[in-house]
Formats: sequence, structure tokens, C-alpha cells
Amino acid sequence: MNIKLNDGNEIPAIGFGVFQIPNDGSTKKAVLEALKLGYRHIDTAVAYFNEEEVGQAIKESGVPREEIWITSKLWLQDYAYDDALKAIDLSLKKLGLQYLDLYLLHQPYGDVPAAWQALETAKKAGKIRSIGVSNFTPKSWKKFVPQFETIPAIDQVEFNPYFQQKELREILAPEDVKIEAWAPLGQGNQELINDPLIDQLANKYDKDAGQIILRFEHQEGIIIFPKSVHPARIKSNLDIFDFSLTEEEMQAIRALDRGHGQHDPDAPGVGEMLLANFDVHAND
Repeated sequence: MNIKLNDGNEIPAIGFGVFQIPNDGSTKKAVLEALKLGYRHIDTAVAYFNEEEVGQAIKESGVPREEIWITSKLWLQDYAYDDALKAIDLSLKKLGLQYLDLYLLHQPYGDVPAAWQALETAKKAGKIRSIGVSNFTPKSWKKFVPQFETIPAIDQVEFNPYFQQKELREILAPEDVKIEAWAPLGQGNQELINDPLIDQLANKYDKDAGQIILRFEHQEGIIIFPKSVHPARIKSNLDIFDFSLTEEEMQAIRALDRGHGQHDPDAPGVGEMLLANFDVHAND
């Protein structure tokens, strides 16, 4: 199942995320398992500190490179134009790749226009196929995107039934910008996993709560990449294409929206906090 982006490229509708999976062999093992089970979309980032293990898994998987969609993200430390170009090359080196399918600005702080210009340059040079942003709210989208030469293909944001990004989706729709959901299962939010409506639908379709949530998001046109290190869960998260929720059921889940998530990128001091806590050049 692929979703066509506004630049003409097609991205797999479901992928595998590696946020918070350690670079102690765990990432390599999990990505190998995901690829073995049929995932063809892997999402990493410089600030996840596991690009090298993702690259090792891709190389050892035996899956042809052109069959795998690989995403990484530029960290705030490298938002100056020249620094961003170097960071893109470093990501490619760590991953062992000639090109990335998607590269995102990870956060909406600092010299965003210069960083975006570097992504555009790298795309023109054939180092990146699609470019996008992450954690852009309606506020940051309106602030920065009018300064861009090209419109992003993707905005990767927090998204799940309790936070459905309705305002942002209205802004992105005219330019056909697709949303990717990080934390599509609510980052372990037990209230969401145990929501009575989700539980009722899980019983009806003989699925687990996670599969109901992921199916809802897929039917909403959201690109999803649930994360797990457990083979059974990695497998079950992919098993959402043998049933469909009715429109009535979709409307019922839409009604669960609370209009806010666990993370607010617009809150004061978030950019400074992130810079202080994630040093991607500590071992350079």
C-alpha cells in the first residue's frame, strides 16, 4: 500500500520507526525483523543515534535498496546551510547509502529557512528524493513555509485518535501535504489502548487495540510507522489490511479527538531544551 506525495514519489503507507531503540544491536535486530516480515519503510533520525545500525540491517537484509523507503532527519545543531549539507552527507555515510528517500527538518526552531534551502540543494543533487518537515504546528507552518521555495511533501507530527491534528490538516490539504504520525499508538498511552470504543471494535474484528488504531489512521490517509522491538508486535502492527472500519465507526473514533497531544512544539523554551539534551556531535 503506497501513498502518492505532492512531488510525485510514492511512500509506503506503513513503516517501522526506530525512535528510542538503542544502538547496542537492538536497532539492527529490530529492523532486520521488520524487513523480514515485509516492512519496506524505515524511519530514523540523526538524533536517534542509530542510523548506522539501520544501515547495517538494510545491507544484511538482502532486500534490494530500491525496494526500501528510508527516512532520516536533520537535527537543530546543523540548521546553518553549510552545516546542514555536511549533516546530510554524514547521514548517508552512516547509513551506507547513495541517497535517502525522505529527509526532514526534525524541529521548527533556529534557522529553519537556511536548513530547508540545504535540503532543496541536496534534493537537486540527487541525494534526497523527497523533503519535508517534522513537528510543524499550524503556527510554525505559517511562519516558515511561506519563506520556502518548494512546499514540503510531509509534515511528521504527533497523531493518534486522541490528537487528530484537525487544524493542521486543513492547512496542509490545499497543497496535498501528507501527515506522518509519530506516536501513532499514543506512545504507550494506556487510556487510549484501553478506550472502550477501541476495545469494542477490537472484539468485533478480532483484532487488538493497536491494530484498530492503526487501521483508523490508515483509512484517514495518515502515513504510520509504529515502533516495537518485539517480533510478535512488529508482525501484528503490519496486519491491518484484511479489514475495514465502517464510516460510522470512523466517525465514532474521530469523536475521540481531544485537540491536543502530549508534546506542544509551540511551548516556550522547547527548542532550547532539545538543543541542551541532544548533542548529535558529542562523539565527533
